[in-house]
Amino acid sequence: MTVTFNHTIIVSKDRNESALFFRELFDLPETLSWGPFTNVRLDEGVLLQFAEPPVEEIQMQHYAFLLDDDLFDRAYARLKDRGIEHWADPQMKLSGQTNTEHGGRGVYFKDPSGHAIELITRPYF
Repeated sequence: MTVTFNHTIIVSKDRNESALFFRELFDLPETLSWGPFTNVRLDEGVLLQFAEPPVEEIQMQHYAFLLDDDLFDRAYARLKDRGIEHWADPQMKLSGQTNTEHGGRGVYFKDPSGHAIELITRPYF
């Protein structure tokens, strides 16, 4: 049997706002949602399931997405158009820049709930 990543639950301040943010960022259509989740479907059926837990504070998590060059260009343009602060490095020191690590491009920013998001055009391995 092969192993494939299927879904993750992402804690959100506003699950609908977070799902809309990622759908617009990645040019994705709305998909079926149920129960306490607002879903975003990626390639291969992978689901990002946004949920609002009964907590006061959300602990930041890190999520990295591998994009082709065209989608990276569109997503990066959306970040800049929306005035979303972004960095070339995970330490968030090189503001307003992208990187050229691993033979591709990358950028870091925070989503509406404060999670650290990384977009890359080439895998690390």
